[in-house]
Amino acid sequence: MIAIALRFPSGKFHATPWGRHVNEGVPEWPPSPWRLLRSLVAVWKVRLPDLRESDVRAVLQKLAAPPQFLLPPATTGHSRHYMRWYKKGPRDQTLVFDAFVNVSPQADVVFWWPQNDLQERERQTLQQLLHQVGYYGRAESWCEARLLSETELEQCRQNQEYFACYPAQTDSPASDSPVVRVLCVDPETAFADQYVRPLKTKGRGKKGARPVYDPAWHLCIETAQLHAEKWSDPPGSRWVEYVRPAECLDPPRRAPRPARPARPLLQVARYVLDSSVLATIDETLPLAEQIRYKLMGIYGRLTEQGGVKGRSLVFSGKDDQGRKLTGHGHAYYLPTDEDGDGRLDHLTIVAESGFGKYELRALDRLRSLKRGDELPEIRLLLLAVGKLGELSAMPLKPSQEWVSATPFVATRHPKRRGRKRDPKVLLENPHAFLLQVLREELERLCRRRGWGFSADSIQIEPVYDPPGVFRIQPKLWLARATGAGMRPIQFKRFRRKSGDDGGRRLAGAFRIRFPDAVSGPIALGHSAHFGLGMFLPADR
Repeated sequence: MIAIALRFPSGKFHATPWGRHVNEGVPEWPPSPWRLLRSLVAVWKVRLPDLRESDVRAVLQKLAAPPQFLLPPATTGHSRHYMRWYKKGPRDQTLVFDAFVNVSPQADVVFWWPQNDLQERERQTLQQLLHQVGYYGRAESWCEARLLSETELEQCRQNQEYFACYPAQTDSPASDSPVVRVLCVDPETAFADQYVRPLKTKGRGKKGARPVYDPAWHLCIETAQLHAEKWSDPPGSRWVEYVRPAECLDPPRRAPRPARPARPLLQVARYVLDSSVLATIDETLPLAEQIRYKLMGIYGRLTEQGGVKGRSLVFSGKDDQGRKLTGHGHAYYLPTDEDGDGRLDHLTIVAESGFGKYELRALDRLRSLKRGDELPEIRLLLLAVGKLGELSAMPLKPSQEWVSATPFVATRHPKRRGRKRDPKVLLENPHAFLLQVLREELERLCRRRGWGFSADSIQIEPVYDPPGVFRIQPKLWLARATGAGMRPIQFKRFRRKSGDDGGRRLAGAFRIRFPDAVSGPIALGHSAHFGLGMFLPADR
């Protein structure tokens, strides 16, 4: 058994098959045995001239039979460059395609002769020759060659990544395996001198002729002479058909990357408000509405194309045709008074559907808010952006008991006529009507949030000032200072749009107790996305 391994440190094997033009872009694969034996002859004559011809010939004759190949995974590639050829002038250039085979620098291309074996002296000679091989094919195709032991050969054969390539006559090729022609050595004529042209000597005292090559083998004829004499095939060679697996030059099949879990969208933005004169809590609705307009304008400028500004579904709550979005995944604008002084000092913007890339940019650019009536502008400082459940700000933290921070405005008017008219007790008692509408809103909230209880298990208690007037409960120390809270009628409940009747709807204040602690935000009723109907934890 003889096995030779070639390794290409640069990761590329450059060689053009015999009879093909370099610009055809067809690399040689597998490497031809004819090229291997000529490389060994060149190494012997240039680097190891002291080796005896008989020893070298004995080795080459055993390598002249068509070998089998073990080919590592590889792919083809090419580069393009312009080469000067001075055909039409000093600046004349021609485009050259340099095709090559990409192969791992750690992979071995194995030539294997299972039917032959080497004597000890022959093995030493072959090892010396292989050690001096510096390139194989083109000069930039660096090469390391070595003789393999039986153990190393068996490891390569057991490697499932390697492809077996063998002469077609030794076995019937598979139906899906193509057959390629490989230039091999003809053992009967490679070492003959039939076509080696002798060099005639001239001059006095010189008679006869001497061979051009030493030794005078067909294997030694230079490529330039073969081309000059227009040989279609080099003398001393023959073409052998090899069965080469169809997938041996396919790109490697990478294991599919595990699907990355979808990155959850950020849903909450928290701001602190600063101004010499902050807005009072009764201005919750107009302040939230102004912030919405401001963000929509910033978003439109960020996404403007061809003079057309984009519309954010998250900020506006409307689709591209201007229709209201169903559900409540779009933004809630919730200004809050978190120090109990009666003025709005924080802002929480919540969107259950999450903010997109441009929404986040718009939130980052929200820095100030101009106010009319010669009031100073409000400056906004972005404190945090995160997901629901990550932030524990006042409107978001979990609590079992919640109380109205702004009036709850009914989502509908009492139905006095028709088949779906409200019962008489609700028509005659506005407090009972508001209680019923709030329970309907809580039922929808429980279904949307997926809470494991129904609205019937939630305790709802109106918050009154005597004699039976709804009030918005402030912090305890403020209640002691003022003696009472604010009434819903004191809050601005009309939006800046035609047809809005929020100021004419019934409004009230309530305390809600859930069976378990739940997380905010909890904003229910008419204009809930603008801060009305907002509940805050009772222990705030």
